[in-house]
Amino acid sequence: MEFVFYKITSISLKLFLLVAFVVNPIMIRAQSMQDDEVNLNKTPPRIIRACCAFGYDLKLWGVPFFSIDQVISIDDLGEHHYMGDKSEGTGTIYTNKGGFIDLGHVRDQIDWTRYLYTTVLNSRGKGEVILPLRKEAGRKTLYLNVPAQFSNSDCILLAGKITYDLSLWHEISTWFGASAVPLLPEKFSSFSVEDVYSNLMGVHVGMKTLHSKLPFNRAATLTIASTLDSLDVVKTARETYDAYDAVHNKWYTNKKRIPITNITLKRDPDVLNSSRPWIIPNQKNNIDDSIILDVPILNTKGELLTNFYQFTIDLNYRFPVEELFPDRKSSLINQDDFGILLDRITKDIQIMEQNILAEKK
Repeated sequence: MEFVFYKITSISLKLFLLVAFVVNPIMIRAQSMQDDEVNLNKTPPRIIRACCAFGYDLKLWGVPFFSIDQVISIDDLGEHHYMGDKSEGTGTIYTNKGGFIDLGHVRDQIDWTRYLYTTVLNSRGKGEVILPLRKEAGRKTLYLNVPAQFSNSDCILLAGKITYDLSLWHEISTWFGASAVPLLPEKFSSFSVEDVYSNLMGVHVGMKTLHSKLPFNRAATLTIASTLDSLDVVKTARETYDAYDAVHNKWYTNKKRIPITNITLKRDPDVLNSSRPWIIPNQKNNIDDSIILDVPILNTKGELLTNFYQFTIDLNYRFPVEELFPDRKSSLINQDDFGILLDRITKDIQIMEQNILAEKK
């Protein structure tokens, strides 16, 4: 047998990592636990399941004869597993009332909600508890101060709000250049029309699951299915392909290659307190029937959940801190500053979409 050895250049290594990140979630997925217990001694990775780029038949820059197709059907869901398992169904699926749903995002936020709920319970009544998080465009830290009288329901709401903040930060940070794989930007998928809605759906499913008396994985599996059903999920993969075809060259294009930013043509940064689904008008649905998801803001007593935690990021060099926060003496921000960042991103997206329109003329 003849063996051929190839020299791995910096370019080919980047391409290999890109394929691993975009196409093969198993390669970078955290190892599944033997059961569904929460390990508070190990902070989960920000991205547990690597999924998915918006669209299908997507090409990778520098990788010929290869395309990405992550569409699944309702029959492919499988069982949910806390912190991931290769048997889970991940991919995108279309719903008539919730638009495109990225199930990898949904499952990640379910698990993060559970992890943070357990963390909140463990810190209840202990005063200020500091939880260092993994770096993502800067050093991230979570400060908790959960009163002893906080009910379990309040703890679930608090966990849901923090989970959403963490997921929103991922969208913000990737817009400004953060990436899981060094030198391979993820801006092409930042604030795509399904990302934030899928994240917030995962938060809601996670909170509902935590109220269940069933074992976590079983409850999550059933709640994912019932939530998709309530969103009028399509029954076949062909219907999701048809939905993608309806918005090709409108919301995305497969004529350019990942990670070119303009592969995503439409984005939605209006997501600070809620997320609306992007619905494709057809004879079977009406945009007025779409289901808007709200971010948990208040506890059961009507108190702001932000009174009981602070999520801080010490911004790195990617952010124009002096421009965005001219009166700030440091690069440290928290979740209350996200509105300023989203305003800037909204303006950037408007300019980008104008340039895309100009290119088509």
